[in-house]
Amino acid sequence: MRNYDIILYGATGFTGQLTARYLATQRQPLRWAIAGRDHVKLQAVRDSLLADGKYLPDILLADSAAADTLAALARQTRVVISTVGPYLQYGEPLVAACVSEKTDYVDLTGEPEFVNRMRARFHGKASEKGVRIVHCCGFDSIPHDLGVYYTLRLLQDRLGSDTLTTATVDVVGTVRAHGDFSGGTWQSAINAMARSGDHLREQRALRAKGRSGNGRKISGGKPRIHRSDSDWTAPLPTIDPQIVLSTARGLPFYGQQFHYSHQVAVGSLPRLLAGAVGVAGVFVGAQFGPTRRLLQKYKVSGDGPAPEVRAEHWFRVRFDARVQVPGAPEQLLSTEVSGGDPGYDETAKMLSESALSLAFGGALLPDAAGVLTPALAMGDVLLRRLQDAGLRFRESV
Repeated sequence: MRNYDIILYGATGFTGQLTARYLATQRQPLRWAIAGRDHVKLQAVRDSLLADGKYLPDILLADSAAADTLAALARQTRVVISTVGPYLQYGEPLVAACVSEKTDYVDLTGEPEFVNRMRARFHGKASEKGVRIVHCCGFDSIPHDLGVYYTLRLLQDRLGSDTLTTATVDVVGTVRAHGDFSGGTWQSAINAMARSGDHLREQRALRAKGRSGNGRKISGGKPRIHRSDSDWTAPLPTIDPQIVLSTARGLPFYGQQFHYSHQVAVGSLPRLLAGAVGVAGVFVGAQFGPTRRLLQKYKVSGDGPAPEVRAEHWFRVRFDARVQVPGAPEQLLSTEVSGGDPGYDETAKMLSESALSLAFGGALLPDAAGVLTPALAMGDVLLRRLQDAGLRFRESV
């Protein structure tokens, strides 16, 4: 018997506090706790929930540098949420503890190297023990992974699974957003840029595995800048395509051949070029110790905008799917996923709903274990919870 449904590790950070507030106001009964190193800060988080919280958390102490405390944490709960980044620096001990203690795990990392390393080191063990280790449960990469999943489920309903398994499916995801990113995301991005060589080598190895063992071909798009309607679009260098393609490898109804490309839309070419120059400058600066340390001071973990600022933020991701079935006319379908503040409020919602899906999904969850994508781990259960929580999934024109 485990004492808790969910333990939130890292509750004192900015996104951690938003996640704690979301969990505290759940309608369903919830046994949960917040955990970290500093009892005083954790108590302050708990006190902040007194006015609006329906289910208040217990307080537990744990430290990523002390493996025994992480094991004790994992042993007490059905699901662990981690908001402690950069994950490449701090994340692995908690993943190891969850696998060892047969505890499901979710986080909001967008660090490709961390995700690849956890899969290489823990996928086999987690599969054997029936544990779900699920990365990228925030804006990276829930809207994209579940958005493509929603699109393919609509196509599955219309065309049938048998038809789709023979099809060639091409999906283009286009992101439009107004918002900010957290200090933790900034720190993770700087670290990822500094280690870009290692990531490129891992990506080459992944591309070499693009054709799955059953003859299916899963591939990603090539970078290009082009004009689309009234916007300019360009490749978006995030982990999202990697997550979508991983899901596609595990779900035959994504097609015999599946191709996904990912882009961002901006209003003008000058804005697009200015953004590209800015990213390039940060990338170069991240390669050298002195400039990297200056960049890391620009936005520290725990930073975040005020509620009235976040209220003005939004995101929309459009998915344009083309399906070619042998001997039949081409099928077209466009969908959209949209919501509010992507970097904070909606990320806390997505992360919480992922943990709640694992804690309460039961037999409705997919029969899957290992280091998984959100769609592979939670499928329709998470899709329904996100819709009920206010994220909009709809067919578009």
